[in-house]
Amino acid sequence: MKTNKFQNKYRIPSARATWWDYSSEGLYFITICTQNQEILFGEIESEQMILSPIGKIVEEEWLKSFSIRDELYCEEYVIMPNHIHAILQIKNNGNEPVETHGRASLQGVAYRPPKSISSFVAGFKSAATNKINQYRQSTMPVWQTRFYDHIIRDFEEYHRIQNYIIDNPSNWQKDKLYKGNL
Repeated sequence: MKTNKFQNKYRIPSARATWWDYSSEGLYFITICTQNQEILFGEIESEQMILSPIGKIVEEEWLKSFSIRDELYCEEYVIMPNHIHAILQIKNNGNEPVETHGRASLQGVAYRPPKSISSFVAGFKSAATNKINQYRQSTMPVWQTRFYDHIIRDFEEYHRIQNYIIDNPSNWQKDKLYKGNL
């Protein structure tokens, strides 16, 4: 007899669009936040982001992520005191798209399709967390469990998001992730 142990009380449904294959070619706007929006990566001075030692680790692992993934490109990014904004592009480079339909039910709720945005984010977070925890000699959480994503559908949207990312340090005190606004 199959039982539903927690009766879906403790599992939050995925925020990912069920109609979209996140390993498909496309442009994606993502935001990855620190656990409890903790200020870890540096500070804004004169409208410029000044990376802390932990912020420098994050940037190093971020850039390394794109050198080891042939299908993934970073179009724009900014590391802020407690989050990262980025525009990512997946290009299959002549390869067949990764077949993901129906796999989640076969692989479990935590399944991440290979070469997908969620697979990238999980790998990046893991690598950065390992280096950060070595640096601070602890095993404290670094990242919020989930991340925000948005499928970019046209040039106007791309341009608007790109400007938002570029201008984020100068608009820090207006940002909803600014600690003074929490």
